[in-house]
Amino acid sequence: MRKLKNSELNRLEVEEFKSVKKIPLIVILDNIRSLNNIGSVFRTSDGFVVEKIYLCGITATPPNKDIHKTALGATESVAWEYVEDTLSLVKKLQKEGVIVAAIEQADNATMLQDFQVSKQEKYAIVMGNEVKGVQQEVVSASDHCIEIPQFGTKHSLNISVTTGIVLWSFLEKLKLK
Repeated sequence: MRKLKNSELNRLEVEEFKSVKKIPLIVILDNIRSLNNIGSVFRTSDGFVVEKIYLCGITATPPNKDIHKTALGATESVAWEYVEDTLSLVKKLQKEGVIVAAIEQADNATMLQDFQVSKQEKYAIVMGNEVKGVQQEVVSASDHCIEIPQFGTKHSLNISVTTGIVLWSFLEKLKLK
């Protein structure tokens, strides 16, 4: 085996990325504090060709040097929009036919591996604050609550890690690539 050079990876240019078919998935960041987490979500969303990111509440927006440090330019490729109120956004997306799933530990949550995805639907996942998680009113308004099973001593995963796991799962279930 030999590591590939960047020139061998056949990556898209930003303008090409904007025109390729995206997975029918929106990421909603609900009051994310860490600029590095925000940047990481942008970078991961680029890697999995996510349709759009909504930045809500206290979540910072580009341009920002600390977001850029981990996004590595993905703020230029992935469509994004700032919306102040997460709950209002969730209700708006649902009226448009988007299925909203809060990623949270909750009673009656569906384990990620058991969550069924349909190619005929569009989804939005809500990622919550590093300390408080997804706001309860947003969890209550969501169509689904998805949980990643964990078996260690900690109660949660980092939001950027969680986003990566969930995006990979959706991509794999949609089998678009």
